[in-house]
Amino acid sequence: MPRARPSVSVIIPNYNYEKTLHACLTSVFAQTHAPLDVIVVDDASTDGSRDVAREFDVVLIANPHNSGVSAARNLGAAAARGEVLFFLDSDTALHPEALANAVDLLADDPGLGCVHGVLDPEPLFDDGPVERYHALHAHFWRRRAAGEVRTAFFALGAIRKEVFEATGPFDENLRDSEDVEYSGRLIRTHRIVMTEAIRGRHDDVDRLGAMLREQYRRSQLLIAALGQLREGGLTANRPLGVLAAALTLPALLLGLLTPWLLLVPAVCALVFACADPGLSRCALRARGPGFLLYFTAVHFVLHQAIVLGAARGTVRWLTDPDFGPSVRRPATASAPSATTAASTTAASAATTTTG
Repeated sequence: MPRARPSVSVIIPNYNYEKTLHACLTSVFAQTHAPLDVIVVDDASTDGSRDVAREFDVVLIANPHNSGVSAARNLGAAAARGEVLFFLDSDTALHPEALANAVDLLADDPGLGCVHGVLDPEPLFDDGPVERYHALHAHFWRRRAAGEVRTAFFALGAIRKEVFEATGPFDENLRDSEDVEYSGRLIRTHRIVMTEAIRGRHDDVDRLGAMLREQYRRSQLLIAALGQLREGGLTANRPLGVLAAALTLPALLLGLLTPWLLLVPAVCALVFACADPGLSRCALRARGPGFLLYFTAVHFVLHQAIVLGAARGTVRWLTDPDFGPSVRRPATASAPSATTAASTTAASAATTTTG
């Protein structure tokens, strides 16, 4: 007699993803292991997201104020009834066996607290070359790092409910890098695995300016993640490539002294292009030499946003005690206690309906 799988609650935070929410929910209700409940936490969307959610048999939690993804996930977790919490971003559609594989992995290994997945190399909706670059890069570095890791990403990840409750909620002071902060607490007591057994297709930004602004914003919290990264946390880019990209543009100023010194930024650019040969081969195999040139150029520009964002974040870290995780706030004893209070306040104002 086959064993009974643990029950699972799917928690989907959403903010203005009307475009992808239907595909996301369709994939959830097509799972080979049906969820016990599906909870959509709409974080004060201004588009038609809530109407899309009401087309499905979901618990819809309507947050009246935009509070960020951490608060939305905490609200969903508080309402969940399943033994396993599966967090899924609303711009991602799951492969049919994702939930079954996630709960089986957790059930087979009591010491495993969290499993999360790998994104497909193609976007959910193909809106052009920028999105193709982003999807391929996101797939490549996750697939390369698959196995036991020290960082969990909850765009498509499952955690035992008892483990989530013991670890504490997401830090609601963080709208970016909340996964990294959470992983730092989780890894102290439980193992984390990233696996291709859990797959999803992601829809990403499709304009270069929007992608660079997003990366600049997210990179500001890299300094808060340094401790976790030093201990083996996941990184999307090679440190040598980041360093070479950071030096290339400033080195152009050497050309003011003599044109021969322009060899310095040229060498830096060459080092950047060769810093991750596996990634280059992946882009070449995927779409050919023309796409590889485009991919490398966009990757270089993206690194400039990373460097500038990290520099801005360092300044904010040194000058603003409210920047970063809640634990840095003078009046805050710990991140979990602060986020619990915030979640309680948000929950009292949110409206819950069942589809």
